[in-house]
Amino acid sequence: AGVTQGPLINEAGFNKTLRHIKNAQKHGATLITGGKPMKELGGYFIEPAIITNGTQDMEFNYEETFGPIAGITTFQHEDEVITWSNDTSAGLAAYIFTRDIHRTFRVTEKLQYGMVAVNDGILSVESAPFGGIKESGIGREGGSEGIDEYLNTKYICLGGY
Repeated sequence: AGVTQGPLINEAGFNKTLRHIKNAQKHGATLITGGKPMKELGGYFIEPAIITNGTQDMEFNYEETFGPIAGITTFQHEDEVITWSNDTSAGLAAYIFTRDIHRTFRVTEKLQYGMVAVNDGILSVESAPFGGIKESGIGREGGSEGIDEYLNTKYICLGGY
């Protein structure tokens, strides 16, 4: 009862998440909370971590972690952070938080990710297409787009009779 976070999928994911947290701290980030193994639960549990003062050279900002890290980065200029965000081989999901609806549309259009969540930390639902771009995958599962992988599309051009 009361469990809202499961373990990481395997030892490699567990170790990668811990490495990303240590790397961020080594490069000047602040670990606000969490980030510690939860050995009392067994398996590959890690306390969800909140990290501030993130910079582009920190591993959690350019590698897919697939672990409970929320990296918070501030910026001065919108174009700067979009360029920085897109400077990765990964492209599964991006998250932005803003009060400005105009910024929402400007930024989401420019981000090179298969999915973008705005003002929400959970973007995956079965009715929406799930998938990334770049090295984060091809195609989608879920939503009406999920069936496309099982269909053969045929184009027929009919000239005059």
